[in-house]
Amino acid sequence: MPSSEMVRHPNALRLFMRLSVLSLSVAALVLSGCSTLRNTISEPDPNPGPCPNALALYDAHRLVEINGENPVYENVGFTGEVLNVASNCRYTDRNADPLEMEMAVRLAFGRGPAAQGMTKTYEMFVAVTRTDRVVIDRQVYPITVTFEPGEDRVEVIEEFNSISIPRASPTTSGSNFEVLVGFELTDEQLDFNRGGLRFRVRAGQDD
Repeated sequence: MPSSEMVRHPNALRLFMRLSVLSLSVAALVLSGCSTLRNTISEPDPNPGPCPNALALYDAHRLVEINGENPVYENVGFTGEVLNVASNCRYTDRNADPLEMEMAVRLAFGRGPAAQGMTKTYEMFVAVTRTDRVVIDRQVYPITVTFEPGEDRVEVIEEFNSISIPRASPTTSGSNFEVLVGFELTDEQLDFNRGGLRFRVRAGQDD
């Protein structure tokens, strides 16, 4: 499964609305930040088949820490959100060899009024599945974020440069697989996401 590298974005945008409006240019930013993706799409020979989908699992694409009885702004601790996922792949040859895939995940992290300390270690999973959601492999990666004094949001790009996906035969297409990413969540955090409440990475202001 993949090795990962975290790149701290030097100019994290201050408003979530600006992040939403600039989502198309954000995708370009992620691609430009991952040289292996750029090299792959520059190769003259096209892949003999499609690449697997790479996406954030909806129920796990954000994390909101509530330190208190009620889910109100004053009780919001650390938050995290997957903003974008970009990927590419290579069929190493026309035999039944594994697909080799690269992926970049753009994440934003927030520090709310009830956050304890200046450093938080988040856990993000990467799972290779079949399209029927049978899990082939799943790994969890710690992401430690330190907030500078006066800083309440941090943006990073996590790169995975070596994801190997096995194929049963030369005719097994990448479209049979998905690569899913998300945060490891408690039951309460999962219920919070499924309930549709929208404290986000801008440190807790309710929509």
